[in-house]
Amino acid sequence: MTGQSWGLVGAPNARELGGLVGADGRRVRVGQLIRTPALGRLTDDDLPVLAKLGPACVLDLRAPAEIEVAPADRLAGEPPVVCLPVHDPEHPVFTYVSAVLLGHDLDSYAELARQGTAGAMAAIYRWFVTGKSARVGFAEAVRLAAQPENLPLVYHCSAGKDRTGWLTVILLTALGVDEATVRAEYLRNNELTESLRVVIVEAMRRRQPELDVDAVLPVLEVRAEYLDAGYDEVRRVHGSFDAYLRDGLGLTDETLSALRAHLLE
Repeated sequence: MTGQSWGLVGAPNARELGGLVGADGRRVRVGQLIRTPALGRLTDDDLPVLAKLGPACVLDLRAPAEIEVAPADRLAGEPPVVCLPVHDPEHPVFTYVSAVLLGHDLDSYAELARQGTAGAMAAIYRWFVTGKSARVGFAEAVRLAAQPENLPLVYHCSAGKDRTGWLTVILLTALGVDEATVRAEYLRNNELTESLRVVIVEAMRRRQPELDVDAVLPVLEVRAEYLDAGYDEVRRVHGSFDAYLRDGLGLTDETLSALRAHLLE
């Protein structure tokens, strides 16, 4: 079993990372790392599925302002929730994605659409590597995942594809999963959310008949060029991903060893 999708109606791109091959041929332990979008749209039928996972901790990468305007997460049981905001108010893409998902008016983002949302998304991935709140949030997220009392760990942002996607890149790379597998796991988002994208775009077209779909799609998808922008920034600033983990995120040998000890079979 590799990267099983959990079939959650309200979170179609929710999936776990178990089964992927990491360091020394050891596989990521099943049912321990679960990536999801925000959980406010889970259905009643989704909750028993989430309950079977038995999350010991839920990590939310959204900023408080994002959480306030979104439906409250629906959780099974009462796992502790840790909020580690990875957010930069200088980058309007963060609020643009939320506005699209929540059906809000996009008129105030006309300039962003004019400049190009695909380019803005790539810029966000570069910021993931160098931005202060990104480095702090992602580093602390890895430290949480390295502590067995937090496993199984459910982690999410808004759409569960960008901040959640880059954290997944960090975790899997730290666990020794090869880049081709990491890339394939990242790109799975588009397959899993294809029908959701159609629904979102059609709903937006009803509200805004003049909608520029080409301006919206880049924030509803993941693209290889976004991931490449992150990888390129890692190489530019740190030279290698290992140096990024240690120097950019400040992760110690002890933390990285603990991560592998608890999450690899």
